[in-house]
Amino acid sequence: MGEASRNKFVVMVTGAAGNLGGAVVAEFLDTGAKVAAVERHLLDQDRRASWQKGEILDLEGIDLTDLSACQDAVRRTLDAFGRLDALVNTVGGFQTGPVEEQGLDQWDHMFQMNARTAYAISAAALKPMQDTGYGRIVHIAAAPGLKAGASQAAYAASKSAVIRLTEAIAAENRDRRITANCILPGTIDTPQNRAAMPNAKTDAWVQPADIAKLIGFLVSPAGGIVTGAAIPAMGRV
Repeated sequence: MGEASRNKFVVMVTGAAGNLGGAVVAEFLDTGAKVAAVERHLLDQDRRASWQKGEILDLEGIDLTDLSACQDAVRRTLDAFGRLDALVNTVGGFQTGPVEEQGLDQWDHMFQMNARTAYAISAAALKPMQDTGYGRIVHIAAAPGLKAGASQAAYAASKSAVIRLTEAIAAENRDRRITANCILPGTIDTPQNRAAMPNAKTDAWVQPADIAKLIGFLVSPAGGIVTGAAIPAMGRV
């Protein structure tokens, strides 16, 4: 954000229709930021209505595996708001399966959903940040990206790629006042996770709004001291 006032701050949030992405959009709108909400599918009307309190640009139908689509989303953001100060990338997918011949498709799919999307949108967003000499990038990775468990080869490797990508961006852009960090959430408290794990103890699950506040810190002026980090956000203790 640098010397810019908070109400001029522009953040792009990918996966805006998701539980975490929606919480991130709400967090930034609450602070007076302008938000470019990127989503591959149509945004839910109820969620869209809840965002009417702030300046928001709906960017629907954006395939983040496609570099040209990412570049178009950045261009439309610049056309609407004149700048791009931060990228928060919440897009990703989760699948598990053992290492076997039939698992190669899953390997490719996880790298498309997690690693390629993170690379493409980062590459597109970095250009205007480098031009202005300021920027913040936050990705969502996962703890298996540090150490895989059984049946996690594809997922863990793709999330490890996100962590390594983040580290490289941080190292390459440190002198440009651009930071890059990623968050490793625990189980996020969402309706989908509750339905999938009806007997789980949810007390320590991570609230999307709490992750959004952590992201808010990372893109703030105070957050400029943190770059190249993989930050655990594993829930309340």
